[in-house]
Amino acid sequence: MAIRYGFLSTHPPTRCGLATFNAALATHLGEAGDAAGGIVRVAAPGDDLTPGPGVIHTWTAGTPAGWRDSAEALNMFDVAVVQHEYGIYPGRDGGEVLSVLRRLTVPSLVVLHTVLARPTPGQKSLLEQIVAAAGAVVTITRAAHDRLIAGYAVDPGKVSVIPHGASGYTGPPSRRYPEPHLLTWGLLGPGKGIEWALRALARLRDLAPAPVYTVAGRTHPKVAELHGEAYRAGLHQLGAALGVAHQVRYESAYLDDAALGALVRSADVVVLPYDSTEQVTSGVLVEAVAARIPVVATTFPHAVELLTDGPGLLVPHKNPAALATAVRRILTTPGLAARLRDRDGHAEPALRWPAVAQRYHDLAAALVSGHQPVAVAGP
Repeated sequence: MAIRYGFLSTHPPTRCGLATFNAALATHLGEAGDAAGGIVRVAAPGDDLTPGPGVIHTWTAGTPAGWRDSAEALNMFDVAVVQHEYGIYPGRDGGEVLSVLRRLTVPSLVVLHTVLARPTPGQKSLLEQIVAAAGAVVTITRAAHDRLIAGYAVDPGKVSVIPHGASGYTGPPSRRYPEPHLLTWGLLGPGKGIEWALRALARLRDLAPAPVYTVAGRTHPKVAELHGEAYRAGLHQLGAALGVAHQVRYESAYLDDAALGALVRSADVVVLPYDSTEQVTSGVLVEAVAARIPVVATTFPHAVELLTDGPGLLVPHKNPAALATAVRRILTTPGLAARLRDRDGHAEPALRWPAVAQRYHDLAAALVSGHQPVAVAGP
């Protein structure tokens, strides 16, 4: 069954994790043989409003009843795929997305990118109403699924787990550093935890050779809008104070897929020192796992799910000593890096975008045919 998808999400040229996810899902559903779809793009103040490929309508903040036109655009397709994250849609807690869902005349599939363990009453009520209005709901991790079922009044039969897709940056490195290479990438801002990684790096100066650390990614647009480059400047100052500035390379240019893949393959360890204890979705983590690069991450839920008996080591939050110890183990323990790369390798194909897109197609096909989709958990 060829399905025409309408997508509601942030979307390139906006650069954020949600936009990247939506673009990849739309591309791979098209490659799987589904009919051409269309993007209803949600744009924030200051976004480039130039329509990208496939964008049929743009919903800008401040447009009176913009949800109405967005719903009408989505109704031209067979099924609406709605990416949900608090704060990207207009209204309190992004509540106008609920108006879109209620105006749809086609089946809807809502992807939940955040499920909070301690939501405000308004956030909890909104998410419960979104699940009630949706035809089917997807969480990206088992942790988010279990949190949703246990903490919210929702129908468990509507909720499936489909993993975040990965591009699969596998293959031999195109560049080898003479020193051990640590890597963090993604949009930069407070909560990313780079300061803890810098403090850990200072504890590894006795290694011969001492590691180098690449921090790749632009400052998050919302952070830049409110605070400019204060966080990045603070990291530069901290690195200088710790005596590791010469070991750190900041790559602030936007990297296309080929350049990012080459950078990922050059890493010996991917470091994810995030502060959040709520994070149930990390595209960076999925890409690192699929590329079989050893990971050291704090115990945010998605990391616990993928790295427990998986290709990495978990450390407590905001603990540079533990972070340094874990990195040291991977770099100095004979055979450990290879053993970590071999862990959970059977899950890698399930994380690739073609397999993930097929799961979405199967769910959408059940909705379009009028059948109640069967909730599926896990890869």
